[in-house]
Amino acid sequence: MVALCVVAAAIGVWWALEKPGLLWGAGFIVGEEKPAVRFALPEPTGRYTVGNTEIHLVDPDRPDPWAEGRPRELMVSVWYPAQDVDGHSLSPYMTPKATSRFERSSLESVGLDPEEVDLEGVRTHAFSGAPVDASQGRRPVVVYSPGAGLPRTVGTALVEDLASRGYIVVTVDHTYEASEVEFPEGRVEVAKLPEDASLKEMVSVRVSDIRFVLDQLEAVRDGGNPDAEGRRLPRGLDDSLNLSEVGMFGHSAGGFTSAEAMLDDRRIDAGINLDGSLIYSSDAGTYGEVTKRGLDRPFMLVGAGTSGDDDKPHTHQSSPDWGLFWENSTGPKIDLHIPEGEHFTFTDYQAILPQLDEKLDIPNWLFTATIGTVDPDRIVTSQRAYVAAFFDQHLRGEDQTLLEGPSPHHPDVDFVR
Repeated sequence: MVALCVVAAAIGVWWALEKPGLLWGAGFIVGEEKPAVRFALPEPTGRYTVGNTEIHLVDPDRPDPWAEGRPRELMVSVWYPAQDVDGHSLSPYMTPKATSRFERSSLESVGLDPEEVDLEGVRTHAFSGAPVDASQGRRPVVVYSPGAGLPRTVGTALVEDLASRGYIVVTVDHTYEASEVEFPEGRVEVAKLPEDASLKEMVSVRVSDIRFVLDQLEAVRDGGNPDAEGRRLPRGLDDSLNLSEVGMFGHSAGGFTSAEAMLDDRRIDAGINLDGSLIYSSDAGTYGEVTKRGLDRPFMLVGAGTSGDDDKPHTHQSSPDWGLFWENSTGPKIDLHIPEGEHFTFTDYQAILPQLDEKLDIPNWLFTATIGTVDPDRIVTSQRAYVAAFFDQHLRGEDQTLLEGPSPHHPDVDFVR
């Protein structure tokens, strides 16, 4: 079912913003009634059991730019190494009301019966509310921002893996831009950007969101509880946040946000852009500020497939926005490319679509347009390895030979010099 969000919203949003001129066709219909399909996320590979919690943040000093008369409010999830998980259950992939709305807006809009996929039964590998494993002291913090129109959920496979390797990872929903965000007591806010909202405005709001989240993490570290309802935070979270070592990564518009947030906020020490454009308007030639000024801190670009009207590989060698960023950045930088991947290779769709295809016979054109033809299991393993290696090197100071050049263990990933 997550694949259908790609059809109904995510691909449409991304192509509209990043590949102007491409049109998305009608949805498809799976013919006969079939038993509900439940997918599973790949298991984390690190040595730590994972815990998670959600926090409702309200910024009384910032009016919401998309909702008149309301303060800006966000939902974030915190993923972390956990201990003493007895009595704590695995958290659901999506919250209940968000799941219901997602099913109605995404499944039915493309001709599928919501009963065909058991999204409600899908669980993560994280134990909700479990205490933080404090055995290693304070841990580096990494913030994750999803693509345009997408909920924070879609990065779970990468996020859980980072947490299992000893990081504290914070995922952010950008309210009224994400397809749906469920707040405490079941309130759901859906996407409602103004028709004339520009990508530049959207990224600016996102950067402000990230700065606010970092402020609130500092409050947690100092013993506060910024949750709007005052819900208890996991034991040990305050003593485990190392906010002197902060990374950020994101997919698509989330990658753009990561770069602009690093430029705007020096608390972020290292960042990764997963296939995100760094240009606001191709027609107008309006580039992100970060392309013109560059970054003086470590940053990794990871592209897939092709981009632009000429369908050249999405790398700094052939994408003008990435090229300008590369030229103007003085910090350590890496450019990786996955030739057989596609834009949503960097989301959970890469792991989920093959499982749904086995039961629902997803049309090949949808499958390849979404995640390409790269080996699904192998590329998930590779993404996890490179993301973790990058942050290990630049947040933990641990040299990583994996970042020095091509690896026979990851044949789908090219280094771009």
